[in-house]
Amino acid sequence: MVDRTSDSLLTVARMYYVQSETMDAIAHHLGVSRSTVSRLLKEARDRGLVRVSIVDPDRPLNRMAELFEKHFHVQAHLVHVRPGASSIFRLDQVARMAAGLLSNTVQDGDIVGVAWGTTVSAVATHLRPRELTGVTVIGLNGGANHQTTGLPYVGSILHKFATAFGGQEQLLALPAFFDDPATKEAMWREQSTRHILAVRANCRVALFGVGGLHSELQSHVYSSNYLSESDLRRLSDLNVVGDVCTVMLREDGTYRDLEINRRATGMTPAELQAVPRRICVVSGLSKAASVLGALRAGVATDLVIDAETARAVLNRMKPGIRLG
Repeated sequence: MVDRTSDSLLTVARMYYVQSETMDAIAHHLGVSRSTVSRLLKEARDRGLVRVSIVDPDRPLNRMAELFEKHFHVQAHLVHVRPGASSIFRLDQVARMAAGLLSNTVQDGDIVGVAWGTTVSAVATHLRPRELTGVTVIGLNGGANHQTTGLPYVGSILHKFATAFGGQEQLLALPAFFDDPATKEAMWREQSTRHILAVRANCRVALFGVGGLHSELQSHVYSSNYLSESDLRRLSDLNVVGDVCTVMLREDGTYRDLEINRRATGMTPAELQAVPRRICVVSGLSKAASVLGALRAGVATDLVIDAETARAVLNRMKPGIRLG
């Protein structure tokens, strides 16, 4: 008969839980029945000598998703990317999930607004064709700049989305930024512009990234002649951290008082809020501040983001927050 001292119970527990011996093997080793081993293991648990904990590997992700819902009223789609992965690989994994989410969202007859950029271009590469009818894909912001037209780049992105959904694309054939706010105001009064803006305003689905003024994988708007060096310095002085649809934002979500936004052609956060489904796609730790600004501005209903960046955003919002 096996005694029930703590040492004996620990011996049985170690054999079972640490050495992964079966109950039958332990019973044979000790010369007792299998049921006796089962009772000894139960007694070890009852005495507190063994504590069983269950680790849910998805719990931290679930906890972060809950926090995004609580603080920003967005559904977070978190992408686990292996530690040490390159920024390009990270973007690719996030873009893949975003493409799947968008594909499941778009329906016949939808107007889909797409904001050009590095992230959205990556999403386009993962789109799979669907047999839909009556879909229109429209640009959420102008794409021309003063050195190159920029429009072939924008048009190619919109064309990929339109092709995937069997629809037609409508390019917002305007500069990303006018030189003078008065020029934009005049253009906005033009009948042809009013027509395309009316189509844009009726989007049911919008897809866009978040530009980071100092991101590691540089956003297209900051690297391709859309802004001068003096513009970039001025934005830094005004505490701008990034943009959504080329509308500049601070980390606190403010944007209305920024002069450059009077010249921007993209949908403002207020205009985006009229779109029922708004999918924001982000990757990269250096975008934490700009993502936080975008969420505070209320631009998104859905956030597709890698888990590491999501953690950085929440920690930036509230240092020391419990993430699971």
